[in-house]
Amino acid sequence: MEFIKEEIEDMSDPEPSRIKHEDTEQQTDQVEVKLELNEEEEEEEEQEHHNFTTQRPKAKKQHTCTECGKIFQHKGDLNRHMRIHTGEKPYTCTQCEKSFQNKGDINKHMRIHTGEKPYTCPQCDKNFTHKTHLNEHIRIHTGEKPYTCIQCGKSFAQKGNLKTHLRIHTGEKPYTCTQCGKSFTYLTELNYHLLRHSGEKPFNCDQCGKEFISSSNLKQHLKVHSDERPHVCSLCGKSFARLDSFKLHEKSHEQLLTGEKPYKCSYCEKSFAQSGTLKSHERLHTGERPYKCSYCDKSFAHSGNLKSHERVHTGEKLHNCTLCGKSFTRSKNLVNHIVKHCSMSQ
Repeated sequence: MEFIKEEIEDMSDPEPSRIKHEDTEQQTDQVEVKLELNEEEEEEEEQEHHNFTTQRPKAKKQHTCTECGKIFQHKGDLNRHMRIHTGEKPYTCTQCEKSFQNKGDINKHMRIHTGEKPYTCPQCDKNFTHKTHLNEHIRIHTGEKPYTCIQCGKSFAQKGNLKTHLRIHTGEKPYTCTQCGKSFTYLTELNYHLLRHSGEKPFNCDQCGKEFISSSNLKQHLKVHSDERPHVCSLCGKSFARLDSFKLHEKSHEQLLTGEKPYKCSYCEKSFAQSGTLKSHERLHTGERPYKCSYCDKSFAHSGNLKSHERVHTGEKLHNCTLCGKSFTRSKNLVNHIVKHCSMSQ
């Protein structure tokens, strides 16, 4: 019995605990490998998530104006924009106390006081305070006229000139005289008008001493001394010193042929071919005498009458007799003189 028992004992696994231990180690290794794989997968997922979040562009913060809804990327730009609505002008010139909304504007303004002109024309070396002034000047050389009137097609080199031109179409008269309430299309017209109120005539003729409100009037007057009359009517031979007078004269020929009289008097039923003739006529009704003598207190309804009168003061005699050379202040006196020649010759 003992022998059998020993055999049975010999048939059993000599190292049962070792096999079990090996199995446990193998299972542990498998679990560790699985855990490692899970950790790697998690790391990959985290890296992918990180890459996605870093690659995705960040939404830019926008700053919106509460007054007009305009959007700005930077708060500083919004703050500068808000001054348009508030009227705030934090930058003040130390020399003239003029204020500005932006720092750049006051820097440009200071050039007026310093005399700095940093922008030079490459073609004529003329200097300018602002770059926009240089760009406008360069168009004189290039002949460029980028601003075009949509109503008549006329083009201009400067935007301001187009804006002024458009008043012809709109009838806008933004410049008003504070003394009489009369309005004007252009500032130069108002300035000349104000001189009439003040009586000031800053432009003097160096030949006869006559004074004029504008340089253009003086230039036209100087033609009297030179006897220059370059504009000659092809229909009647009459000559004119001024182009505008010549054009009006030509128009009168056309209107005589057609019989057209579009200008009607607002006081009576009379009609006229020219607007200037209507204005002169209406002074008979209003009693207006806008033409004042430079030498005395006399006033006239028509510019021609004033010119004739002032020759009495200046001694100017434009009308010469071709028969005897005698000169006269007025054309009427010359006609009467020629009549005497004719009656004496009979």
